[in-house]
Formats: sequence, structure tokens, C-alpha cells
Amino acid sequence: MSLDPQIAEKLLSEMRRGAIVLAVLGQLQREHYGYSLRKNLVDRGLHVEEGTLYPLIRRLEKQGLLTSEWREEDKRRKRFYRLSTDGREIYAQLMHDWQLLNTSIQKTTGRSE
Repeated sequence: MSLDPQIAEKLLSEMRRGAIVLAVLGQLQREHYGYSLRKNLVDRGLHVEEGTLYPLIRRLEKQGLLTSEWREEDKRRKRFYRLSTDGREIYAQLMHDWQLLNTSIQKTTGRSE
């Protein structure tokens, strides 16, 4: 049986999906507009397509985790986002849970120090 090369790619995509949420929440501790958020994520090694990022931002705002405000900057109207109070609480909880999960995975896979 030959291994389908797309299997690893699909599994990586699933794994990244949750990590992107955490990364976006982490970046939005500081205010960003869409392009600056995407650029910061890419600069830190997390490539995110616009078609993934913008729906995610809208969903997080609808869930009450982000606040947004339209402002003019460089003669252009831009929508700036940042964590709401609830967003900060959720981010702190998710980071805690991420660290516990990461530790468990390292122990489970025999890769803990």
C-alpha cells in the first residue's frame, strides 16, 4: 500500500487550524488592522491566507472575543482589532491549556526532557 502524500498535508492543516486561533488571539493583545496582523503572523513563521484570516477575525469578533474600530490611517480607512476583556480571559485560558497539552504530547511521544 502506498501512502497518500496528501494525508500528512491534511493532518498538518487540521493541527494548524487551532494553532492559528491561538496565534491570532496572542497577536491581538496589541491593536492591529487585518494586513498588519497577517504580516506579523507571517514574519513569525505562521503563513495565513487572507481567506482564512479574515473569516476567523469576524468569527472571533462575533463571539465577543475581539473589539474593532474603523479609523483613518495613511489616508485610508482601516478596521483595527484587539482583544476584548472576554478575549483576554479566553486567551489566558487557552495558553494555559495549550501548555498542558504540549507537555502531555511530549510525554506521550517520548520527547519530553
